[in-house]
Formats: sequence, C-alpha cells, structure tokens
Amino acid sequence: MSKNPSEPNNFIFKISLSVLDHLGRHLYRSFSTVLGEAISNSWDADAQSVRIYLDRETSNLTIVDDGIGMTPSQFQDHFLKIGYSKRKGNITRSPSGRPFIGRKGIGKLALLSCAKRVTIVTKTEETGWTGGVIDNAGLDSAITEDLTPQDYLLDKYDSGHISSYSSHLIHGTVIHFEGLNEAVKHTDEYLRKIIALSFRFSIIDSTFKIFYQDTEITFDDLEDLALGTQFIWNINTPEDPFALYIQSKFDEKSEVISLPAPVEVRGFLASVKKPRLLKVTGTDERVGVDLFVNGRVREKNILKHIPTARIPEDYLYGQIHFDSLDDGTDRFATGREGIVADDPIYSAFLNALLKHIVNPIVNQWDALRRKHKETGDPENKTITTKQRKLEELVNEVSDEYVKELTTGSKEKQKVRDWIDELSEDAQFNIGAYTDCFVSENLVRKYIDDSAISTDSMKEQIKEYRRQSVEHKEKANISFVIRENDSDLSYLSMDQLTFLADAKGKDKIKDAYLHRHATEYKPLRDAMAHTARLTPESKTRLQSVYDNIKGRIIKLLTESE
Repeated sequence: MSKNPSEPNNFIFKISLSVLDHLGRHLYRSFSTVLGEAISNSWDADAQSVRIYLDRETSNLTIVDDGIGMTPSQFQDHFLKIGYSKRKGNITRSPSGRPFIGRKGIGKLALLSCAKRVTIVTKTEETGWTGGVIDNAGLDSAITEDLTPQDYLLDKYDSGHISSYSSHLIHGTVIHFEGLNEAVKHTDEYLRKIIALSFRFSIIDSTFKIFYQDTEITFDDLEDLALGTQFIWNINTPEDPFALYIQSKFDEKSEVISLPAPVEVRGFLASVKKPRLLKVTGTDERVGVDLFVNGRVREKNILKHIPTARIPEDYLYGQIHFDSLDDGTDRFATGREGIVADDPIYSAFLNALLKHIVNPIVNQWDALRRKHKETGDPENKTITTKQRKLEELVNEVSDEYVKELTTGSKEKQKVRDWIDELSEDAQFNIGAYTDCFVSENLVRKYIDDSAISTDSMKEQIKEYRRQSVEHKEKANISFVIRENDSDLSYLSMDQLTFLADAKGKDKIKDAYLHRHATEYKPLRDAMAHTARLTPESKTRLQSVYDNIKGRIIKLLTESE
C-alpha cells in the first residue's frame, strides 16, 4: 500500500499541563502524605538527615535534607520530568544500598498541593545551587490556557528565602512552601506524632534521622502511647526498636508475647489498656495497625479491610512490615495513600494476616486481660457469662485493696499474690451466695403465694426474733435491718423447704427439696462465714444446688 506523499509523518505527542491535575496535583488531601513524599525523596537521595521547619506566623514550611542533591540537568530531566522513575534500568536501590521508595515519578506532585508557592533548590558536591519556583496561581493559569510544559517556565528563586537553611550544606535539597493551605492548624505535638508513626526508616538504616524545628523525632514523641500499651505481640522478629521502646514503659499488668507466623512479614501488634488511648491528642485521628513497605507507611489502619467485629480490635494498633509488596509491580494508589485493593498479592497478604496473626491475637487477648484482672471479651465463650461477671466483680473489689499501694513495691506484689490465691474461691463463694440468696427467696415467695402455714415453726421463729433483737442491742443498732420482717425472713433453707415440701402428696417420695437443703446447710453456712471450701465441698455444694434449683423450678412450674 503506497503512502500519500502529501501526508505528514512526523507526528509527536504534546502533553497539556492539565495532565498534572489528572495525575494527582489535587489528590493529596493529607498533609502527612505531603510530608511523606518530601521525606521519601530525602531517603532516596541518601540523606542522613531531613529537617522540617514550620513558621506559623508566615504560614511557611521548609524541608531541608543533606542528600546527594541534583545537578541542573538532573533537576530538569529527573525532578521536573513528571513520570521519571529512579528505577529505570531495573535500579531499585540508592548508591548507599537503600531500597527506593519512589516508583512512578508523580509523587512530587504532592509538593504542589499544599501551598501557594513552592521553591525547590538543590546542589551536588560538584555543582552550585540550582532550582526554581512553582507558583500555583501561575500554573493554574497555564492549565486554563491549555499550555504545554514547554510553554511554562519556573520562576527564578530568591536565595534570600533559603539562605539560612542552605548555607551550611555541601550538598542537598531545600524545598520552601509559602502560604500553606493546611499545616498551620496542626499542633507541633500532632505533627511530631504523625511523623514518628509514619516513618520507620531507622529499621533499615539507623543513620537516617528526621528533625522537626531542630529537635529529632524519636520514640519519646510516642511516650503516651507506650505508657498506655498493655500487651505486645512480636511477629517474626523479637527486636523491633519501637516494640522494645514500648516494653521499656511496661508495668506489672503488661506482657510480651512471641507470635511466629507463616507469613512473610515482621513487626508487632499491641493493645492498649483503654481504646481512648489510641486517639491522637487534640485530633480526631486514631492510631491503628499500619502497613509499612521499606520503612514508609503505605496503608493506614489495614484492619478496616479485614474487620473481625470483635471487641479486642478496638484496642489494637501496630506496625506490620511487608517489603515484598515492593517488587516489579506497582501496587500503590496514585494518591500514594493506599494500595490497590484488588491486587492479588495484597489480597493474599490480608487473608494470611487475618488467619495467622489477627485472629490468634484477638482470641489470646481475652485470656491475657483476665489473667491481669482486666475486663476481657464477652464474645469469647471459653468461659460462661456468669463466670466472667464473677471474675470482673472480684477484680473490682480486689483492686480497691492494692490501688493505694506503691507500684512495684514488695507489699503490693505480696497483696496481689494473696488476692490471686483467693480469687478462685472468692468467685465461687460469691456465685454460691447469689445462688443461695435467689433460691431461698424464691422458696419464700412460693410459700407465701401458696398460703402455706408457718405454725409448725412458731417456736423457732420466736427464738430467732429474740436473738435478732439481742444482737442489735449489743451492736447499738436502732434501725430496721430486714427489708421484710415477716416470719419467713427468719427461716433458713432447710426450714423453708420443709414447709414447701408439706404441699406434696407423698411425704417420702416428694420430700426431695428438704432432703437436699439439709445437706446444703452445712456447706452454705461454711461459705456464708467466708470459709474457703475444699474442692470436694465445692463440687458437692454445686451438685446439691443444681438439684435444689431443679426442684424449685419444678415447684414453680407446678404452681403456675
């Protein structure tokens, strides 16, 4: 097929500047994401330090690093080339061996989203300062006029704006933001916490440090979170620096658990003493379980993708490192604030995380909380609801005896040991007393409702009343003790059941309730006097009570 010689054949692509908006100039809603891109660029540039300065009076932000910097040609052909990737030619690491964070070459657009003007200046050890200014108002106008990149020139930078930050640098990069849109509303404490939570580059390279207002960001910025932490599960690594820091703040009600898992991850999950402790002070933001790839958080609160709908989830936070996500495939969303949801590797990771890490932790959490005398997970049915309530009541009462003692003292630990020894008996006795109270009063109600006469017990009742008056006088008590001062209120279970059984037709066959109550009385009396019962007594008391309960239910059913 012949060509028409009149048709041109030198066609080329021409890109409108509006592509910047389509690619994501306005997609970066989170200021922490903007900081993330700048810090990640510093990491990729082999910087040993990145310094962040915020001037609230002028609404200006400056980020300075001592990385290798860029030559004028690199600034033009690499930094200002949207879509340029450092990984070209299958290069995945910096000259010092750090794994690259950048991939698509569009993360730099985040730097344009948070201020009116952005100045970028940079230098290498061999070249002087070079750079320019991106004025967002001018860029918006150029986009409106549908200009191409070749038609839009950066403004010249004013060295006076950056001299105080750049004069000491032999090489590095300075990014200066004028007229911030968002950051000034955040407190310094908030920004330090967010930075401390979002970057764990130190686990790869301990020489990399981040400073805010010339003070290094350290784990101490998260001290309140550490102090509020109760349990830590170390996942496939016993020496996560952050986890070790948290453990250094532990008290006697805290514990560390090793959790090996058949998942190619490392890190830790932790639970706090109260869910409110996960809230970042002064904000609506909440600390969660974050996913890190090569030291940078890539997905916040990943449990939202695999919710358990269990109470322990409200207490959990942590940091899971899964560097294998950073392979030859780009799985990160354009906004750099998440991972593509339907990616098969990511989906498999989430399923394995739920099965081998989250579910075991959720199931262990209840036993650990109960072990340390804390409210656990009522949805965990390894114990009955009744037993759980008894534990909680005994724990509340016991805590009143130890909370005033000095933390860590020998006396406090001694009392805790005593309480641990008494706890099981206390739970049994409280439950048995409740059973006794309810069953005896139901029998009283039954006798009263059935109009059964108490004449056969008149002499005993008279003597009990006399003793009651005598005891009150000795105690100098003038008020009424019994809510219902009827004759029945003075009778115990064996006497009450004798009256209740009087309604039976066959005194031999139907006198089951009284027979059981006679056996119940010495056990009940010992328990009522707070004596600690032997295992045999506990077993027998429970068996007798079960028989009594069954008989009372039968009586009430027949009455109905």
